[in-house]
Amino acid sequence: MKKTIPKAPKNLSKESKCLWKTIVTEYNFTDSGGLTLLQTALEALDRLREAQAILKKTGLLVRDRFSQIRVNPVTIVERDSRSQFLHAMKMLNLDLEPLKDGPGRPLL
Repeated sequence: MKKTIPKAPKNLSKESKCLWKTIVTEYNFTDSGGLTLLQTALEALDRLREAQAILKKTGLLVRDRFSQIRVNPVTIVERDSRSQFLHAMKMLNLDLEPLKDGPGRPLL
């Protein structure tokens, strides 16, 4: 019997959908809690990439209404999104190398 891989949520970017497929396949995710955490992580990754694209266009520093140089507020979104992504990945124990050659989550 062939295993069905849960489809990636439609709101994810192409990059995140690819990562979804890789992680779900490699770690054999089937539980709803793990899939929800993975979705949360990948949504944070998409926000991170969006913030990085904006920062690439506008720069790290911007001028406020008084012409004073300030840190671009998008850097906060970038920082928070990166933190959320890494935290969710750690909660999934994906920061560890798999301890076995076969499919399934790594042993703790």
